[in-house]
Amino acid sequence: MEILPHELQVYLDSHLDPETEGLQKINRDTYLKMLKPNMLSGHYQGRVLSMLSKMLQPKLILEIGTFTGYSAICLAEGLIEGGVLHTIEVNRELEEMLNSHFKLTNVEKKVRQHFGPAEAVLADLELNNIDLVFIDADKRNNLTYFELIFDKVRTGGLIIIDNVLWKGKVYGDEKDADTESFRKLNEHIAVNTQVEKLILPVRDGLMIIRKK
Repeated sequence: MEILPHELQVYLDSHLDPETEGLQKINRDTYLKMLKPNMLSGHYQGRVLSMLSKMLQPKLILEIGTFTGYSAICLAEGLIEGGVLHTIEVNRELEEMLNSHFKLTNVEKKVRQHFGPAEAVLADLELNNIDLVFIDADKRNNLTYFELIFDKVRTGGLIIIDNVLWKGKVYGDEKDADTESFRKLNEHIAVNTQVEKLILPVRDGLMIIRKK
């Protein structure tokens, strides 16, 4: 899924803080037990998420798409004392694994898990003044999620969307539905005057959006 040349990514990976033992285990468990382990944020992207969270020092984080918990744990590293991360996962069968991973990394008291389709969960969640949102769920609904949470994010808050370069297809000739949905998302945000935005070529592309 990496966009950057392999040699450059190896160099970048060798010049950042190492994974904790807990994150190493989650990384390994994901690749051993999950059908699509490449959905994991991974070491480099995890450090990017952690750094952004620590710079923002959020009190309230919302994540859409938990998977095996790696990104949630990285984002939770930046929470201030008493801060909370709400994370939404459609697959309830991951609950036992997630409980284990959050306990392993000592974030279980900071994380609130919600299971079910994200649209339905978001409709029931009464969250406001969100500091940081990370969207990494079913790709065709990214724009829907962005619109559902936008008014709930505080001025100066961040919205981060994963996979926005979609294996390089968004700037190629592909016309499949997923690629077109990412093009629509990227173009929608590019002309949105209520936000500042940029795309980082991290793994499969991270869109960083700051609400004005």
